[in-house]
Amino acid sequence: MAHPSHALVRAVSPRLADAELTHLDRVPIDAGRAAAQHAGYVDLLRALGHEVVEVAPAPEHPDGTFVEDAVVVVDDLAVCTRPGAASRRGEVASVRDTLHALGVRTADVPAPATIDGGDVLQVGPTVFVGLGGRTDAAGVAALEAAVHPLGRSVVPVEVTGCLHLKSGATALPDGTVVAVTSWLDTAPFEAAGLEVVEAPEPAGADLLLSGQRVVVSAAAPATAALVRARGFEVHAVAIDELEKAECGVTCLSVLLDVPARP
Repeated sequence: MAHPSHALVRAVSPRLADAELTHLDRVPIDAGRAAAQHAGYVDLLRALGHEVVEVAPAPEHPDGTFVEDAVVVVDDLAVCTRPGAASRRGEVASVRDTLHALGVRTADVPAPATIDGGDVLQVGPTVFVGLGGRTDAAGVAALEAAVHPLGRSVVPVEVTGCLHLKSGATALPDGTVVAVTSWLDTAPFEAAGLEVVEAPEPAGADLLLSGQRVVVSAAAPATAALVRARGFEVHAVAIDELEKAECGVTCLSVLLDVPARP
């Protein structure tokens, strides 16, 4: 698996405690502590060799730091999404502007379709898309239209127990899917010939790949041990304050290759 050169991130909003929630009860969130944990996460991205690009801060958007939901990157194409929560649609324009400034080509998901980047899991040539909350069938179709010319096939996955597909399932560099199997339909993965293993902790179902290295929440030590036992280098990061807002390690960045300047 290639090692993307750049990582898009966005600062934590001081209004993080007002973030949209669907499967967690609202509890107090210390935005300052969340910002400090986000800084540690960004430091890890740099240590893993990614050039970090800061999207313009959006303090008015409580969920803005979850930059993954605003765009889906496939090869050299960035598909700017139309989030399922209306309150989040204003997050996309600044992400698009950042991509244009980097020279990345973009496409847009047209209204009224909705899709969140957190619902999109790429494993080889297959793009799995979660259906159940923020993403609808029209969003799946719009993404399919954008990525089919790139040789990708799109497969919907029913999600019932978590916010996004990648809240409940992600894949290791070898294609093994780590999932909370009670939260979603694993049949599409199995039909694609992928092994599915149970995540020892819920937080362990959301794994971020940096080439052959795997970033895991510090709240999932048994998942870290499982991944390590499968031969992969593991990096744990504390994001427990952010996790109160239904965050996982994939939510906080978009990894991509930026075209070389002429």
